[in-house]
Amino acid sequence: MAATELSIDDVIRKIADVGIIPVVRAASVEEANRAVEAICAGGIPVLEITMTVPNAVSVIRELAQHRGNEVLIGAGTVTNADQAESCLRAGAQFLVSPGLAVSVLSVARANSKLAIPGALTPTELMSAQEHGARLVKIFPCGNVGGPKYLKSLKAPFPNSCLIPTGGVNAANAAEFIAAGAFALGVGADLIDATALREGNLEKITNAAQELVNAVVSARAAMRTKKAS
Repeated sequence: MAATELSIDDVIRKIADVGIIPVVRAASVEEANRAVEAICAGGIPVLEITMTVPNAVSVIRELAQHRGNEVLIGAGTVTNADQAESCLRAGAQFLVSPGLAVSVLSVARANSKLAIPGALTPTELMSAQEHGARLVKIFPCGNVGGPKYLKSLKAPFPNSCLIPTGGVNAANAAEFIAAGAFALGVGADLIDATALREGNLEKITNAAQELVNAVVSARAAMRTKKAS
């Protein structure tokens, strides 16, 4: 059954509630499907299928048809208008880019869908927001200071909804949340390539559960701190 159409606000709310966007990079359609199954079993009903996955659009279409009402499915590494159009036609509910692709934002806007561009510097973040981005992926965040960098970026942009990606894992999730992350983009640290290849889905499911617990605990700690 095809997914129910969601508004941009619905999608943003869902991402905010879950607080995690797993970035699925796999070597085959079969691997991608296994990763999705393992992540969902671990309690994360949000997924980003990257364009680097073979036949990524077909994977998105299949997931949207069979899991679209239980899982929020997005497309990642979307770098041009053609990819954006294909992903949305396949049923993607949101688009994520590694950098700022104005054409992707335009396609998303025309289709009333959410596009999350990538940025790293203050200038890039300002440019993304000038082009209408409501959520911005900060990538590769881990390579430039991780939580400390995110905290520095949030200082002049306190109302920006930032999603650090790159080097984010269960061990530092709390630091990223404390630094002001809107949600966390997590790839290789969640979806272990060897475990995926060998079919050890339990390892990925356990990693997903650990990440969910880390985010829930960190947010609870933040609320307690604000209340005191």
